[in-house]
Amino acid sequence: MQGADAHGRWRSKVAQGACMEEKSIEVLASGPDESARDKSRDSGPKAGIERDLAEVLADVMSVEQVSVDSHFFDDLGANSLVMAHFCARVRKRADLPSASMKDIYRHPTIRSLATGLADAAPTPVESSVPAPTEVVTPASTRQYLLCGTLQFIIFVGYCCLAGLVTGRGYEWVSAGSGLRNVYLRAVLFGGAGLVGLCIFPIAAKWILIGRWKSREFPIWGLTYLRFWTVKTLVHANPMIFFVGNPLYVLYLRALGARIGKGVTIFSRTIPVCTDLLTIGAGTVIRKDAFFLCYRAHAGRIQTGHVTLGRDVFVGEKTVLDIDTSMGDRAQLGHTSALQSGQVVPEDQRWHGSPAQRTEFDYLSIAPAACGTLRRAGYGLISVLQVFFLYVPLTVGGAYMLITEVPELRNLLGPDMVGFTSPTLYIDALVLSLVLFFGFIVLGLALLFTVPRLLSLMVKPDKVYPLYGLHYSAHRAIARMTNLKFFKWLLGDSSYIVHYLRGLGYDLSHVEQTGSNFGTEVQHETPYLTSVGSGTMIADGLSVINADFSSTSFRVSQASIGPHNFLGNNIAYPSGAKTGDNCLLATKVMVPLDGEVREGVGLLGSPCFEIPRSVERDSRFDQLRSGDQLRRHLAAKNRYNLRSMGLFLLVRWLHFFVLTVLGLAAVDMHGVFGWVVITASLALALVVSAVYLVLVERGIAVFRPLQPQLCSIYDPNFWLHERLWKMPIEYFHVFNGTPFMNVVWRLLGVQVGSRVFNDGCLVTERTLATIGSDSTLNVGSKIQCHSQEDGTFKSDRSTIGDGCTLGVGAIVHYGVTMGDGSVLAPDSFLMKGEEVPRHARWGGNPATEWRDAPYRPVALGRKAALNPLDQHAPPAERQGRPADPPRKPRRLRRRADRRSTAPWRP
Repeated sequence: MQGADAHGRWRSKVAQGACMEEKSIEVLASGPDESARDKSRDSGPKAGIERDLAEVLADVMSVEQVSVDSHFFDDLGANSLVMAHFCARVRKRADLPSASMKDIYRHPTIRSLATGLADAAPTPVESSVPAPTEVVTPASTRQYLLCGTLQFIIFVGYCCLAGLVTGRGYEWVSAGSGLRNVYLRAVLFGGAGLVGLCIFPIAAKWILIGRWKSREFPIWGLTYLRFWTVKTLVHANPMIFFVGNPLYVLYLRALGARIGKGVTIFSRTIPVCTDLLTIGAGTVIRKDAFFLCYRAHAGRIQTGHVTLGRDVFVGEKTVLDIDTSMGDRAQLGHTSALQSGQVVPEDQRWHGSPAQRTEFDYLSIAPAACGTLRRAGYGLISVLQVFFLYVPLTVGGAYMLITEVPELRNLLGPDMVGFTSPTLYIDALVLSLVLFFGFIVLGLALLFTVPRLLSLMVKPDKVYPLYGLHYSAHRAIARMTNLKFFKWLLGDSSYIVHYLRGLGYDLSHVEQTGSNFGTEVQHETPYLTSVGSGTMIADGLSVINADFSSTSFRVSQASIGPHNFLGNNIAYPSGAKTGDNCLLATKVMVPLDGEVREGVGLLGSPCFEIPRSVERDSRFDQLRSGDQLRRHLAAKNRYNLRSMGLFLLVRWLHFFVLTVLGLAAVDMHGVFGWVVITASLALALVVSAVYLVLVERGIAVFRPLQPQLCSIYDPNFWLHERLWKMPIEYFHVFNGTPFMNVVWRLLGVQVGSRVFNDGCLVTERTLATIGSDSTLNVGSKIQCHSQEDGTFKSDRSTIGDGCTLGVGAIVHYGVTMGDGSVLAPDSFLMKGEEVPRHARWGGNPATEWRDAPYRPVALGRKAALNPLDQHAPPAERQGRPADPPRKPRRLRRRADRRSTAPWRP
């Protein structure tokens, strides 16, 4: 009723404009003739909408009036943050049609915006109430605490088992005499231990779960406890190191996945509900793809099928939500997502978030000879390498280090030293210094030489078969040159440029800014990556300069043009159609077809053009040239050097503490046995968490960050860069437990009660607020900052009570999500957006979804309904024709029997 009234008021306004001549909207800086023409144009059905939109924009910009023909960015000097606030104000007006940032960029004047929105009837915010399944039912505090207690008991039990096995194995290996005997014992014990670590999660899955089924259950309950136990064990399995190897496919099959022959998986994100995963023969899944077969939604875990046909291609940085499927030979492009219920028919190519039809072929590489025998041989050689090389070096090397170094041998003699002896700390100090800084010196020497020699084996633009010598060389190059440590150390400073050039990047003439690259940059091969002069790159860049099929691979040149700016979380493939002076916004899908884009900005997936820059981002340009640049750059370099020194000190102190705990555990093992090893494992986790929390809060002087709008040469920005170097990856072990909320509070996040975090990252901890009973999925991110060229901006972001962030979703700075709102998987909620209470938003960039949400099969009539019959997928709701609904198998068989049976009256 409320929506109908608003709709009637809006239609009445249009009708009034059609019947009478309304007063024209005044035009700024227009001459007499132009004003007269504008008055004649303003007398129409859209004049009332134009006037109201102009009034709202003037109020947002704090000016008296705005012109209906003035460009938002070029003439009025607005920016995306101002226009986001404008859209939020418009959405709150029941008498105006709803506007999104995509509408703003497509219609950059009041007049064109009114024309573009004229045919869209407004729907009030109150109508965006989700289905009852999206309403959060808060868990009781007692249930929440009980789950955390049981998770702690399971963790201690796992540490006890690990301590017992490690203690018995150490005793047995140490009983050997001579290098040959120690080597053989190390092979046997290490191999048995590795097999046990690989088999234990598989056995735990079948014992605790059996077969996964499409269902849902509340978080923090006993069913969730079994789910969390299996998920944690599956993720801790050493088989993760075999991603890209045929052995990894065997591991998923052992967990219950139905996977055909010749499937190649490069994503390190392990699916959990594997019985719900079906992958046809010859399918390729690129790295950083999510196909978990579950999601956390509104305080519950929902499991569902992910079905991929034969010869399917799934690109990088993609998300496959539950109840999605792709037909034979279908393709999903990079930086794309299939929302729950979407189906890609066979032989079709889709991209975007949510995905839509495209004609571009993402699988253009020719096949090669790669049969079952080749795959089996490659897997066998990998096993032999692990058992007879890596395992003995790890197990036997540690033993030989302890027994052959005189100081350590004396320390770990028959007399127990304990934590009170200065000898323990002196030897731990020497050992940690040698190992830590030796790794840095030796690591740099190896990184700058060995991969270059291996690169001689892999020629550009030549197709090689998988699982051969060339493939092994390529994987070795990618693993060695993508080490995170040195990028964390040197990123966000002038020195990352020299490091990347040493790896093999072609950086031509570098225009040094002190922030040319962030701390997270990855590639397939550094020797075919070029970046033009004056280009700046934020965090999360993934250069895709290798193509894969199920049987072959090929490396090729990937070139980023000069004077570009690349935002966060971008997959940049070879053959990208971007040239000079482009702005690639956060999470943009880089175009691979059409003409080369130059001098423009690109946003969204699929991407569309936006202004390259606005006045707000150029206010500090005077600091980026001449003497001011040299002076400020020198000051930033000095600050960054201190940050790098602090980074090394923090890492080394952490390593020193762990070394003390390890040596003490080995020394006291003879008295206390495996118990001391168990205690050291648990203590190492607690000490690491407390230590890293104190370091981060100490760097910020135990004060929260403040919103900033400043140059990258401002010390306030340098503090942010220093905090980004903190090694927060250690906190991931607390994901899915109540202990993560404790850690977040200690880090400064304003977090409510019973928040479920399955792997969300918060970049500026003290600028984020998360309400009670919120649900945050794996791969999601709350990023309270943005950097565009030389301008840095940060602001607070607030997530209300009972909100849900989907898998891989990103929330920008200055965002407010109302209570009970939902952000769909792989969405990008832009800066300054205001999401109403109980609204559903999704897409890249995110907009409001007013249609009824897809109802997962777990919540429907499982036996009688096909999951695709319940609601139209989001892609089909956007105007594309839906496939005819398919009857369930039981009903099809019944129809077939009726069609063949004789007719009876």
